[in-house]
Amino acid sequence: MTASSTPLSLIDFCTIYPGETPRESMARSVTLAQRAEQLGYSRIWYSEHHNMKQIASSAPAVLIAHIGAKTEKIRLGAGGVMLPNHAPYVIAEQFGTLAELYPDRIDLGLGRAPGTDMNTLGRALRREANAADYFPQDIMELDGYLAGKSRIPGVDAIPGAGTHVPLYILGSSLYGATLAAQLGLPYSFASHFAPTHLKQAVATYRENFQPSDALAEPYVIAAVNVTAADTQEDAVRQLDSVYRERIRSMVGRGRHLSDSQLDEIVASHQGRQIIDMLRYTAVGTTAQVREYLEDFAKTAQADELMISLQNASQPEAMRGLELLAEAWELDPSRMVGAPGA
Repeated sequence: MTASSTPLSLIDFCTIYPGETPRESMARSVTLAQRAEQLGYSRIWYSEHHNMKQIASSAPAVLIAHIGAKTEKIRLGAGGVMLPNHAPYVIAEQFGTLAELYPDRIDLGLGRAPGTDMNTLGRALRREANAADYFPQDIMELDGYLAGKSRIPGVDAIPGAGTHVPLYILGSSLYGATLAAQLGLPYSFASHFAPTHLKQAVATYRENFQPSDALAEPYVIAAVNVTAADTQEDAVRQLDSVYRERIRSMVGRGRHLSDSQLDEIVASHQGRQIIDMLRYTAVGTTAQVREYLEDFAKTAQADELMISLQNASQPEAMRGLELLAEAWELDPSRMVGAPGA
């Protein structure tokens, strides 16, 4: 078996398992990052979510600062910051600070979605309803701060100016693909939970890509779920548990539902629609997972795969992390940097 040339990265939602506190969840994220670094994963991203009881990554910059101090070389980034929730200037200062603390280790993925429900969006985040309309302009303003070429006379991001933190456009539709192509930036597609437009969006991005100072050639990161275990039977068991928990969080809404009730919902039309969000999932042993990911990389025309681990518990997720590294023959000496660097 020869090692794959496609880098593997991770998306960590800082999941809060039943009975856990956010503190315990974040401590586990440190352990995950340390082990991923030892195994040779290229980067870990943390996504901005709000008012979600199972996710503790509401403040990616703070989380990255903590994990950066506990690791040595693995790249860390936001996957992503939901830019319309913030002033570009503040994000430039935050990630400029991170770039100064951890040189050549920080990524900044940018999303247009709110990362929360509409009640939280309007009343707690106090975001204007049309904030997403200014996403392209906000990206250019942010890029100006990080490049030391502020678009507002007399206003510089300190720290931030001159750090050139690499920007990535996140998306699950043609909008993000088209924008990333126009700006000449790397594109990361959220196929781990929004699989429908993967092929069309990647094709649009590659066909319309315009080289920029940041990137000469298109670069695609495609996200994919992985449930790896020592046996196929155990992997299937774990994935079934993941399906139940997904249904519980999206349909149960705090109600106690037995496994049999959850299974009935999973088998329903509504349940199948929810489960289909995880359509791109590699499940099984090392050989099965490797074969699936090789096929997926071709389907997605991906330069890099970003893995969302889907296991029933943290110990099983750590075992899955190790099995995946074994399957892909990861080598810590081959960890990649930013595209175009």
